[in-house]
Amino acid sequence: MDVTSVVSVNIKSIREQKKLTLDAAAELTGVSRSMLAQIEKGDVNPTISVLWKIANGYKVSFTSLVEKKADEVSVIRLTEQTPLKEDDGKYLNYPIFAFDEKTLFETYRIVIKPEGMLSAQPHLNGSEEYITVFSGEVEIVVAGESFYLTKGDSIRFLANVPHTYHNVGNETAELSMLIFYHKQ
Repeated sequence: MDVTSVVSVNIKSIREQKKLTLDAAAELTGVSRSMLAQIEKGDVNPTISVLWKIANGYKVSFTSLVEKKADEVSVIRLTEQTPLKEDDGKYLNYPIFAFDEKTLFETYRIVIKPEGMLSAQPHLNGSEEYITVFSGEVEIVVAGESFYLTKGDSIRFLANVPHTYHNVGNETAELSMLIFYHKQ
């Protein structure tokens, strides 16, 4: 199943579990009713920013929107993944392991091409990001404070504030991202 199909099934299922009409969902998320309907039908592949608006509005994890339920053992092959794209394809997000109520985290592989960037919406209160850089050079800005990281560097921060990821080098940057959600 491709990512657009998974997203459409998950977003509709979550909205229905929460007993929300499309109008109520639009009000909660800040995403128009017509866009939500198109996403639920699988007619559009939403951007990362739109998915974060929906996740924050529904008060669910990002991966609960983009991942199928996991089996007991999962092998995720890069060749079988479809990345979520931002910044004209210069920022690629590969959802790896979906949020799980038992572990309270989700993981991603992030690939940022030279000059690529993403400005992220604040996540749920209490959420934390853990990032390790495996190649390249990135600047991560958290609540206005800049951090320069290179291969082997890691950062942890509270993610309920605006934050950005920017490739400031000449080669593709690859990162591992874990988002942890505290019990509310």
